[in-house]
Amino acid sequence: MNLLEIFLKGGIIMWLILICSIIGLAVVIDRFIVLRKAKINIPAFLVRIRGLIKKKDISGAISHCMEEKSPIANVVRKGLKKYRFGHDRVKEAIENAGNQEISKLEKGLTILATVAGIAPLLGFLGTVTGMIQAFMTIEDLAGAANPSDLAGGIWEALITTAFGLIVGIPALAFYNYFLSAIKRLVGEIEVVANDVVEFIQDEESVEQEIDDEIEL
Repeated sequence: MNLLEIFLKGGIIMWLILICSIIGLAVVIDRFIVLRKAKINIPAFLVRIRGLIKKKDISGAISHCMEEKSPIANVVRKGLKKYRFGHDRVKEAIENAGNQEISKLEKGLTILATVAGIAPLLGFLGTVTGMIQAFMTIEDLAGAANPSDLAGGIWEALITTAFGLIVGIPALAFYNYFLSAIKRLVGEIEVVANDVVEFIQDEESVEQEIDDEIEL
């Protein structure tokens, strides 16, 4: 008996589990691509951004952020667009952009968590319904069913549980992995954002001191 025949023995519940596995796999691939693109050389990025801000080349800094195409760069870019309004507006823009980027990073994780929870439950449901059918067969045979009849019905019923767990366990593992990876990335975004805001604030303070000295 090949895998396809075993799959078909599980009945309609197996098709529902298969749909869950396809949805879960799509989310996993999508999140892997997103997180891979999100990686950035933070020290080099900060050095470049600081140098451009110090030269007052804000358009150059924004262009550099656009080249990076990462959540961190997107957050900094949206903050720099408010540079002329002062560091308070920059900070506000960065916070709003940060929330948007976090939402984008977490997109699909709820679906993955649902797959991790529902696939095993569908498997158990298939097993329960299969066992009910097996006992109904025993009743129809007036208790004269032989062990081979029972064994066939029981293992067919247990197929759905096995497949449900095969889908649910990896889905849960990937869900926790993505949560951890996103948490680290959010921490990096906060570090970079705070660094940029503080640097802009320091630059404004230096300019103010120079202006005060000139007036004196």
